[in-house]
Parts: sequence; C-alpha cells; structure tokens
Amino acid sequence: MRLRRSQCILSCASYYKADEDESNWHRKKLDEEPSWSHHPPHVISQFAQCFTNAMVGPRAWIGGIFNRSSNKRLGSDKYLNYPLTPHQEQSLHGLQERLGVPFDEARLDHQEALRDLWNAAFPNVKLKSLISEQWKDMGWQGANPSTDFRGCGFISLENLLYFATRYPACFHRLLFKQSGLRATWEYPFAVAGINVTFMLIQMLDLFSEKPKCLPGLNFVKLIGEDDEAFDVLYCIAFAMMDAQWLAMRASYMEFNNVLQATRMQLERELSLDDIQRIEDLPAFNLI
Repeated sequence: MRLRRSQCILSCASYYKADEDESNWHRKKLDEEPSWSHHPPHVISQFAQCFTNAMVGPRAWIGGIFNRSSNKRLGSDKYLNYPLTPHQEQSLHGLQERLGVPFDEARLDHQEALRDLWNAAFPNVKLKSLISEQWKDMGWQGANPSTDFRGCGFISLENLLYFATRYPACFHRLLFKQSGLRATWEYPFAVAGINVTFMLIQMLDLFSEKPKCLPGLNFVKLIGEDDEAFDVLYCIAFAMMDAQWLAMRASYMEFNNVLQATRMQLERELSLDDIQRIEDLPAFNLI
C-alpha cells in the first residue's frame, strides 16, 4: 500500500499547541529553568544516568553499540539493491565520517563548539569554565558535559548546536519547557538530545554501507539534495519527541517509550512516497 504525505498528516500542531544580565539570572531562574533543575543535584544525576544507561548505554564510543543493534527493515527486498547517485554516495559517506568523530575535550575546536552551545542556550550568562556546575542548567549529568558526549560522539554536540542556532525559538521552548502541561519530573534536555541523535543513527541504519530500510533509503535521497538534512531531521525529531512527551503525559521513567513512539512516527513519515525535501515531512512545522 502506497502512502502519500496527505494521508499521513496527523495535524502536527495537535502535538502541542531571554534579555537578562548576570545579576538577574538567579532571580529569574525559577521562572525560566526546566522543572527538573529545581530538584537536588544528586536526583538530577540519577535521572540523567537512568536516561543514558537506558538509551545510549555505557560511556564508550557508540560505534560498538551499532554492531549489536538491530533496525527493523521496512518494505521488501527491492530496497536492498537500489543504486546511489554519485552525489548521494558522497553525501552519505560525508555523514558517516561525521559519525566516526569522537568528542575530544582536548581539541580546541571541540572546546569552542561547547562554548558556542552555551552561548546559544544562555546568551546573557557568562560560562565560568568548560567544567562548571552551570552545565546542569542545560540538563547534563554533571559539571563536565564532555563525559556525556562520549556516548555518541561529536555529532551529538553538532546536532545540539545546529538546533540552537538554526531554530533558536524552538530550541529554547524545549530547553525551558515553555509549552504544554509539564510533568513533575521532566526529562533532562541535553541528555535527551544525545539520545535523539543515537535514535536517528539507528533508525536510518547509517553505519551500513547503504541503509537497508525504507526510511533510510528515502533519507539518502534527502541528504543527496540537502547536506544539512540530518541536522534538520534531528531538530524535527527532538521537537516531535517533546510533543509525544506531552501527548503521552509522560514522566522520566517513560522516556524510552516516548522515544520509541517518536521513532515509529518518523519511520512512517520517512516512508511516504511524495517526500522530496526534508521540508516535506509533515512534522517539519513543529520547528
């Protein structure tokens, strides 16, 4: 049965319907902070560790995990032998090279990207140090976010930074949990973002020579037209995850279920016949 975009629009709108200085930061924190950041640090750390263990696994480079993971193949064997155009092949290999770059806290460009992420998230608050308790305000497990990036490599930082700079309004809405009826125990934003990256890599079968699933096949077509397609898809997936979180009235113990529901919806949208651009995905309007 062939599906078209018009058949799959689920009314994405139904998923859900910062000028300050350093001295004002602490005064306004209670109004702006994600609800999870009001809880004791050891509790937040336990939540974040639960997320990381459930989704990303031990803090080792993620390449070893993909060899043990399985990706549900959609469609028939006709998708296994499809040809790639030279540009599609080049774009796919370029993305796969990005996946192979681990986060290295000793690299100056990685340090700079981390500072850029902070400045994009909190433009009016000076980061005291790359190792600082301030990072917990973004939803990292501890004072050194580099330990969390080890779970999914440098691309997970690139994804967060792209989201913050390309779609800042959506990024801050999710960071500060500004829409919907929020749970008492919310998901830690940054750790959740790493898990979204990991979910997409698995879903699209990106460590295969060529994806062997219909969503992955259609994604290769998209990235052949737009080198930023993976980064944009990440933003869509993060916004969709938050929308699913609200729709399911989830709490932190249900994060895995929310991410799985997000994956299933993305697989459906990426399996449509008339998706020619990343902007054609029904969920694109979430960002």
